[in-house]
Amino acid sequence: MSDVLSVDPRTGEPRERVAAESAPQDVDRAVRAAAATLPALADRAVRADLLRTAAALLEEGGEEIIATADAETALGRVRLTGELARTCYQLRAFAEVAEAGAFLDVIIDHADPDARPAPRPDLRRYKVPLGVVAVFSASNFPLAFSVPGGDTASALAAGCPVVVKAHPDHPATSVLTARALRAAAEKAGLPADVVGLVHGFSAGPELVRHPLTAAVGFTGSVRGGRALHDLAAARPRPIPFHGELGSLNPVVVTEQAAATRAAAIGAGLAASYTQGLGQFCVKPGLVLLPAGAAGDAVLDAVVTATVPAGPLLDPRMRAAFLDGVRSRAALPGVAQALAAGEDEAAPLAVRPGVLTVAAGQLAAGTHAELLEECFGPVTVVARYGSEAERDAVLGTLPGNLTATVHLGAGEREGAAAGLVARLAGLAGRVVVDGWPTGVTVAPAMQHGGPYPASTSTSTSVGSTAIERWLRPVCFQDTPDALLPPELREDNPLGVPRRVDGVA
Repeated sequence: MSDVLSVDPRTGEPRERVAAESAPQDVDRAVRAAAATLPALADRAVRADLLRTAAALLEEGGEEIIATADAETALGRVRLTGELARTCYQLRAFAEVAEAGAFLDVIIDHADPDARPAPRPDLRRYKVPLGVVAVFSASNFPLAFSVPGGDTASALAAGCPVVVKAHPDHPATSVLTARALRAAAEKAGLPADVVGLVHGFSAGPELVRHPLTAAVGFTGSVRGGRALHDLAAARPRPIPFHGELGSLNPVVVTEQAAATRAAAIGAGLAASYTQGLGQFCVKPGLVLLPAGAAGDAVLDAVVTATVPAGPLLDPRMRAAFLDGVRSRAALPGVAQALAAGEDEAAPLAVRPGVLTVAAGQLAAGTHAELLEECFGPVTVVARYGSEAERDAVLGTLPGNLTATVHLGAGEREGAAAGLVARLAGLAGRVVVDGWPTGVTVAPAMQHGGPYPASTSTSTSVGSTAIERWLRPVCFQDTPDALLPPELREDNPLGVPRRVDGVA
């Protein structure tokens, strides 16, 4: 099999050989080893201990992890220090979720012989783990959405072992963090194989096809995610595929907002679409801006505030970005307020850019390419002449992770409520007077949206992400001694329950 190399995107040079690509027998071994650990994960207290210990070990090895991740991604030590803190916070948050037990969603309906239209038996329902979860690491978040990230943390909290498919952009970071998680498992008294790691392009389909894989968590492109989604659906026993794919993340700026906050909105947009060199899934890729002087002022502020060039994560990503910008800029009626393109600062460096187009052309459906995500530091500004024209563009958009609106001071009710409601139909998260980059780890967070933003209605961030890895089981007229402890009448584990309709 081919070698897995760690490459420095600042120089384009290989750093080291990390591993060999995983052969089918390696994937089989990892999945079977993970499946064998499922009984050991039954104790929620042990799972919580594992997650907290993993956070502590990642922090102990933080200097080496951050240095390695920076060398492989060029994302910068400041950004990666924050990402490691977020990752550890997320692990500890899911430890609390596992301990509390509310995610089990225990519902008990006692027998009622007098119920109508028919007598009711004794029914007790809760949720159980699905089994081995295949996790696909993201290119742009080597920690928070990769080996120790949210999919892994939520799956382990649910009681599911994981096998992670490492991303080729940061294989050395993947090995370091997997080592920390496996060591944490052993410290918690669990087999190390509750977390497995495989490498290589062919390992992905092998993971999805494996008969012991019970569910998949994926973060990546529409093309790659859809191929794996279809593979999961075509199995003899189809399995859930929770994929976060592509998102345009539209922003609407009203006339009043542009007229009163042009400089602030322009600077905020520049910072948001170039954050991480535009390599964020929630990058604002389409901005609906009013035509006229107020919109001109916002656009000028965006161009003035846009950051310098920098390297993208890998050559393939850079080539796709440059091709995407060229083809979009060549469309009739499209202008470059700021020209994106190649840069000599580093082998993989690119310059950020801003494209402009009349909103009417988008509404007419002649420029469909502008309504597709272009991963990297570019955004499309569509100038609208009326609210009807703006709303016509919104009517052409696919599903998104986020949708944002900037309002004027006098637009906090009335018609603005209809606009906010319309955006809620397009996205999983609606942002008002802010920017979508930055996904807070909190119980109420929704990180997912209508297709192609994601392939399911779930979230990959926040405590409810655990629901992806569970299925409900109902016990009918089952003697107390035969019930799981969570469902017994005296509730020995003290889990939250809803009994006869009362929480």
